[in-house]
Amino acid sequence: MDEIIFLVEESLEGGYVARALGASIFTEADTYEALKEMIKDAVHCHYEDASLMPKLIRLHFVKEEVIAA
Repeated sequence: MDEIIFLVEESLEGGYVARALGASIFTEADTYEALKEMIKDAVHCHYEDASLMPKLIRLHFVKEEVIAA
């Protein structure tokens, strides 16, 4: 696998949550910088075999907003 994609969203409780698309990897953190470190750590823990670990981690940030029409 060359890359893994994470969907990143702001948490309702504050901070950020991230989940991988196509793998059972979830993590959260209070800041965006801390989240990036948590994502790297979660990927390393998920792929115990280094040869299977993706070379790139892509973050797809989604911000949902509702506006009155």
